[in-house]
Amino acid sequence: MSDLPVTLSKISYAVGYTPILRDVDLILRAGAPTFVVGPNGSGKSTLLRLVMGLIAPTAGSVEWAGSRDPAPRRRAMVFQHPVMLRRSVAGNLLYALEQAGVEKSLRSRRCSELLQKVGLSDLEDRPARRLSGGERQKLAFARALARSPELLILDEPTASLDPSATLALERLIAQAAHEGIKILMASHDLGQIRRLAGDILFLHHGRILETAPVQDFFAHPRTAQASAFLRGDLIMED
Repeated sequence: MSDLPVTLSKISYAVGYTPILRDVDLILRAGAPTFVVGPNGSGKSTLLRLVMGLIAPTAGSVEWAGSRDPAPRRRAMVFQHPVMLRRSVAGNLLYALEQAGVEKSLRSRRCSELLQKVGLSDLEDRPARRLSGGERQKLAFARALARSPELLILDEPTASLDPSATLALERLIAQAAHEGIKILMASHDLGQIRRLAGDILFLHHGRILETAPVQDFFAHPRTAQASAFLRGDLIMED
């Protein structure tokens, strides 16, 4: 089973009378990490949730490998503030493996492998809610990997982390991309975008104004809004 490509056709999303996304067309294929960037309120998180299937569009359609069934087959998501279960670190991960349908006889070994992968082996017995912010994000990342995703959606996962924890998570993201997992990530950190992105979706007022390889986006933004965003200027309403 596959979730790629993800195809968004003429997507709009509104809360009451307030439009959040407008007339979005997008095909998300396997390949290098795709970063969703834009000013606050541009619709980044909403777009990610639509791709994950957590919300339905107000208009238009979303298809995962040709299916409109939003149930995830091989996709997972990590949020900026992940919720930890009232269990140990290992208990959180074992629960994720159970939910992912991993056979009971394989869960303990897979749990150990994932904890080692994210650098939490020494903390497996610690209550997950006592972890630091960086450790929580590592555990959330491991829980996402428990689903063996081909598409991993990340909603500003390093926004609240210090530089050391950010670097550690960036290494995990880069490793996942190297292993063939498609990364779709929202970020406001221009340095991080340069380090990790393969291509860029630039959102402004709920519309995709630019799509480009990361080098082209930084060197030759095509719109005044993208140029202003890269300069760090305030982007005024149209």
